[in-house]
Formats: sequence, structure tokens, C-alpha cells
Amino acid sequence: MTEPAGEDRGGSSASAPRPRPQYGEYATPEEQRARIAQPDVALVYEPAPAADPPAGPALAAPRGRAVAPTARMRPVDRIVTFALLAYGLVNVIATFPALVDFEAYTEAMLAYLGADAALSDPAPGRPWGIAAALVLAVGWVITAVLSWVSLRRGRLTWWIPLAGGVIFTLISASLVLVPIMGDPGVREALVSSIR
Repeated sequence: MTEPAGEDRGGSSASAPRPRPQYGEYATPEEQRARIAQPDVALVYEPAPAADPPAGPALAAPRGRAVAPTARMRPVDRIVTFALLAYGLVNVIATFPALVDFEAYTEAMLAYLGADAALSDPAPGRPWGIAAALVLAVGWVITAVLSWVSLRRGRLTWWIPLAGGVIFTLISASLVLVPIMGDPGVREALVSSIR
């Protein structure tokens, strides 16, 4: 057992000073913070300037805004996304002139389907072909923009060009079918070729 401060072994009190505390029990809060190197919370907090991030293509900041690096880089997703966009662009470029020349397009399509028929008046079908071509072109642009935004945010993106291709191709095909199915002779020839 330790002896109380200020007493010697003989039981008489001496004027010896108290021993210095070892664990800070008598220290002021400032002395305790200095000892453990803790800042005073009463002081205004000023954040230290951040270190510059390493330069790289994924960290380039457009228009002065900071871009956080993506958690996971997906090179396979990028490759598949760009491949699907490239395929879609080639498809739009190849299909656009064919849809604009609607009479030749319907003749080739009906011959492919085995229907021995032709449009009685192909002139009303030309605006439908142009509309279908424009839907494909605008659809590709929308799909490419959405894919780019998704890639910049680090999200899984391969499905966007795939879904965009299916959606805008179905819309374009529906527009092409309006004048074709509106012609009674072509409609009967298509129905008989299916039987």
C-alpha cells in the first residue's frame, strides 16, 4: 500500500511537496490535450488543403469540376458498350438510304418474305420511310448520349445500347409497316405467303 503524500514512515508529517501525477489526473485540459496531441475543439476547424490527386484520364475534371474516381473500372463493359454502339451506327448508316427510297425497300422486303406483290401507290409510303429512318438516327444519338453519361458515372452500361437498339428498331419497323399493311393487295399477299 502506498503512503499518503506528505507523511514519512515515522508517521510525522513533513513539508515535502506532493508527487507529480503520472497519468494526468491533476493536469488541466490544455495540458492533457498537449500531452496526447489532440487539438482544441473550441478552435475554429479549418480543413487542411487536400493533396492534388494523381493525374489520369479517369480523374480529369471537365469545366473546373472535380470528378470522383469510379469505385470499379469495367473495361469489358466499356468494350461491349462501344462495340454495340458501333454496330448500331453501322446499321443506321446502312438502313437510312434504304428507308428513304421506300419503294425499293418494300420491293426488296416483299421479295425476301416471298410475297408476290408491290405497293399500288408507293408515294404515300415515302414519308413513313423517312420517319422510320429519322427514328433510327435520333434513337442512336439518344442511346449514345445515355451510354456516355452512364459510363462517366461508372455504372454498368452495356445494356443501354442493346435496349436502345431494340426499342428504336421496333418503333422504326412499326412506322414502316403502316403503309405496307395499309395496302390491301400487299396485305393479302403477305397473309397468303405465311400460310
